[in-house]
Amino acid sequence: MWLRYSFLDLDSGWTMESFWRRRPVAIAFTVLLATMVLLAVAVIGGGVIDGHWPFQSSLMASKGDRLRKSALHRKLLRLASAMEEPNRMWGERCSKADVVISQGPTSPLPSGIPTYTVEIMNACVTGCDISRIHLSCGWFSSARLINPRVFKRLRYDDCLVNDGEPLANGDTLSFQYANTYSYPLSVSSVSCS
Repeated sequence: MWLRYSFLDLDSGWTMESFWRRRPVAIAFTVLLATMVLLAVAVIGGGVIDGHWPFQSSLMASKGDRLRKSALHRKLLRLASAMEEPNRMWGERCSKADVVISQGPTSPLPSGIPTYTVEIMNACVTGCDISRIHLSCGWFSSARLINPRVFKRLRYDDCLVNDGEPLANGDTLSFQYANTYSYPLSVSSVSCS
């Protein structure tokens, strides 16, 4: 109600002196109101996550932040998969569960085509080397050239890793491919060396 009267209007009881006395109260009230609104947004929206308010776009995160997060997720996937003991038949030294595959997005090509990094690791707990690693890969293709000794598609849904050569225990093989979407990759068969 007091906002509709001018502080120069002498009939309303407002004077320049009364305005200056009430101004700190008005400023404090405005600051308090703004703080309450920000807190409400933080509580309802989940708060500040990774240094960003929930209403900020995830695209605002720097490329380095995204790469660090994807590397962390790959490490977590590797640790979770490596801790699970695969079901082994009596006398088996290794199984296809000993090959851990993780992939994540990386920086796109200059043309804008998304790229993905794939890591294939031998996580055999019995210390075995694994060879002839074949993956189910659909119609895998890449706009970026991949060394065929590292990874190549032989036919539909059959890709060969490391040119069929053994992947030593604990070793990781990695490559990047470029496509508009990522391919789901899973181990279809392996041989113990």
